[in-house]
Formats: sequence, C-alpha cells, structure tokens
Amino acid sequence: MPVTLDLSGSVAVVTGGTRGVGAGISRALLEAGAEVVTCARRAPGEPVAAAGRAARFLPVDLRDPDAVNAFFDRVRDEYGRLDTLVNNAGGTPYRTLSDGAPAQHARVLELNLVAPLTASLAAHRVMSRQQGGGSIVMVGSVSGTRPSPGSAAYGAAKAGLENLARSMAVEWAPLVRVNTLVLGMVRTELAHLHYGDEDGIAAVGRTVPLGRLAAPADVGDACVFLASDRAAYISGAALHVHGGGERPAFLDAATAHHP
Repeated sequence: MPVTLDLSGSVAVVTGGTRGVGAGISRALLEAGAEVVTCARRAPGEPVAAAGRAARFLPVDLRDPDAVNAFFDRVRDEYGRLDTLVNNAGGTPYRTLSDGAPAQHARVLELNLVAPLTASLAAHRVMSRQQGGGSIVMVGSVSGTRPSPGSAAYGAAKAGLENLARSMAVEWAPLVRVNTLVLGMVRTELAHLHYGDEDGIAAVGRTVPLGRLAAPADVGDACVFLASDRAAYISGAALHVHGGGERPAFLDAATAHHP
C-alpha cells in the first residue's frame, strides 16, 4: 500500500513563500491538500499555485512584532486554526566581515534569527490553544554547521536558529513540534547569480554526493513530511536535505598527490 501524506483540512503559513525555496514549499503543501498562506513584504507577480489551487498572499514585515502578531491573528480568525508554520524567509548578500558595518551584519541576524523567533512566538500562541497543536519548521542551512566566509552573520544566525528550535521543542511540547531542515545548495531561479551558467551549475552539482543541487520540490517534500502525522514523534530534530553533504577537500588533495 502506498504511503500518502494528506494535509487536507490543515492550514499552513510559509514565510517568504512566493519564490525560490519558499515557492517550492508552498507548492508541496498545496499538493498535499493544505490551505497555504504566504507572506512577505512585497506581493509576488503571480500567485504560487499547484494541484489546481493557489496559495493566498498577505503582506507583512516579519521584523515588526506588532505586524506579525496581527498577521497570525488574521490567519486564526479567517481560517479557524493554524497547523503548520514554515520559517523560510531569510537570506544574505555576500559580504566579508571586515567589509560590513556592525549594523549591516545585525540586519542579517535580525532577518534570519530574530524574525523566525517573532513568527514562532505568534504561531505558538495560536497552536497551543487549539486541539491537535501544530508543527513549526525552521529552514536552516549547512552554513550554520560549517565556516561560512562571506556570509558569517548568516551562518551564525542559522546555527542559532537550529539551537532555538531544539529549545522550543522542549518548552512547547507536547502540543507543538519544532524541527529544522538543514539545507545545502538549492537550484532556484537565482542559481545563476551564485553558480554561473548551466555548465557552472552542473559543475557545482558534481561536488554533491548525489550529483546535483536540490530542487525546491525536494525541500517541499521534506516540509510536508514534518508537517504530517507521519512525523508525529519527531521534534527537536535536524533533517539534512543536502544530497549527502560536501566531499571533504582533503580527499581530492590527497588523490592529486597520490594518483
């Protein structure tokens, strides 16, 4: 018998869910039957859609606690409940530490660590008062588990996010489960800015043990699993979605010197 993950009747919020990885997550949740609400500061050109349905978009500045609380109150009032929050919004420009002012690095920490905390607190207020509780998924990064030159503040924020999720999982159990997806490289519509043309993207993909960059749908499938009853006993976990990680550089260096 095939295993199906059915989220019909559930309500999910995906921050930054209108493009890139976030759009892939939103589409996967729609395909699983969930009602999906996306949010960001700016509206998308076109709504994210899948399985004949579209995600709803509501604007919100995730760095404004009052606006975030009002947003989750609106979701609760209009949909009656909130089952899943995916803290996906985030990102960083390439900037070495010495090239950036403290305020610039602080803004990266605010977007990638403080904003997910703010959203999670507001979501918990809804989830903890409803039957069945809910699931919160943090979208982390391998940048939080290894040195991240050029994105040090981002890596520090993602490391903090994973630790925050573990603490939330303990404090908010048993009603609210909290987990982290630790992402590697993902091929989005902006991949060429990071990895170059198709040949460059393919070359980077060959450094991944599974031979390619992740697709947004790969991340979406993992989110659906963590949101579903199939993950009912999973909380405080970090699920690595990175294709096997990174091949250690010393292996290639050793091979070059010892053919």
